[in-house]
Amino acid sequence: MFQRPSAVSSAPWESSQNGLFLSIIEFKRPQLSALRWSYKLGFKFEREEQLHKGRTAILGTRMCASHKPMPKPTFRKQGSYPQNVDLPPILPKKKKKPFPIPLKKMKQAARQDKKLAEMGIEKPLDPPKNGLLVPDLIPVAYHVLDAWKILIKGVAQLLHVVPVYACSECSEVHVAQAGHQIKDCKGRTSGKRQSFHSWIKGSINDILIPIESYHLYDPFGRRIKHESRFQYDRIPAIMELCIQAGVDIPEYPSRRRTKPIRMIGRKMIDNGGNVEEPKPCRSANPSSLVDLDTHGASLRFPPPLPADVPRIAQETMDAYEVVRLGVTRLMKKYTVKACGYCSEVHVGPWGHNVKLCGEFKHQWRDGKHGWQDAIVEEVFPPNYVWHARDPKGPPLRSALKRFYGKVPAVVELCLQAGAKIPARYIPMMRLDIVVPDTEESNLVA
Repeated sequence: MFQRPSAVSSAPWESSQNGLFLSIIEFKRPQLSALRWSYKLGFKFEREEQLHKGRTAILGTRMCASHKPMPKPTFRKQGSYPQNVDLPPILPKKKKKPFPIPLKKMKQAARQDKKLAEMGIEKPLDPPKNGLLVPDLIPVAYHVLDAWKILIKGVAQLLHVVPVYACSECSEVHVAQAGHQIKDCKGRTSGKRQSFHSWIKGSINDILIPIESYHLYDPFGRRIKHESRFQYDRIPAIMELCIQAGVDIPEYPSRRRTKPIRMIGRKMIDNGGNVEEPKPCRSANPSSLVDLDTHGASLRFPPPLPADVPRIAQETMDAYEVVRLGVTRLMKKYTVKACGYCSEVHVGPWGHNVKLCGEFKHQWRDGKHGWQDAIVEEVFPPNYVWHARDPKGPPLRSALKRFYGKVPAVVELCLQAGAKIPARYIPMMRLDIVVPDTEESNLVA
């Protein structure tokens, strides 16, 4: 049934000739929804008037209708999570990774720096870009390093209780009583096994993927050359990030500047001079460094008591969230570079010159890395694994692959050990989807 429109606004138009007046009256109806779009239907009446002997005469009226689409309203509550979430796609190895920062913004910033350099104006730098520490991030760095120790210890203890399997041919990991039967192996001999995985017992490095970086006393100093690469220690990238953010470790000293760095364009005009790197203090307790590395962690920590497993799982889950959020906060200020072709990471304002990249078209680059800004997943990889709703039940099958969810390996390990999972990981598990039988899966649209 058609409703009588209600007047909304009117705007008179005046004409200086013959006393003509043209007034517009707009009428609007309530919203009409059609399929997925909402539309606003409005009527507009144009009335032409003439002023004659002090009276207004209506010459004619025209009606116009408009049909404009309106944005779809959102009814999701603030802070809620969607029902299901698709994981980020796996990037092809024969192609460079996308830039985290759009190329247009990078070119715009480069043009501004070049313009300032041509005018001889010093480039404005804020901490930590000028070599100084950010005081507010020093406690964050200490919290991240402490949580990193708890995370390594917790995962090493839970590996004695929860079985973990890793493929000997590819990087696939599965947390359950038995390996799954999903045909997605891409190893060298996967053709002989019909893409089935070759499962072996997993280790802590399958849960926490080791990402190492060179430790530098002065990140703003000289770059590491290929010939001098053995003069620098390789430590976990998270540990190096915390050191540059203000954590003091006697075994790995770092330069703390009191005067900022000065630059004009890409040229550094004041570096504070080259300072000789002090010798590390080897008299400190060596166990403090062992706790920061995943190598041999399963042998250092004995199996926990059955009553302590849920508590350890919850502490490990909380430590994982602290490390993830802390690294995200530190990387918003401190520069971390990653190779666009391989998994190499360097903590500092620019990458090193070590020629060890062997990925796509490395011959064209003489083995050098293609440095670009890193993301959190490259410094602290989540390593997504299939979520097993019943770890002791039948193994996952390839025919029902689209009904299964995925979560980070640490989350799946802590979940099976009795920890409470944060709400942000629930959409990844696809718990609201009922897994059908193999015969019923062909009938699902």
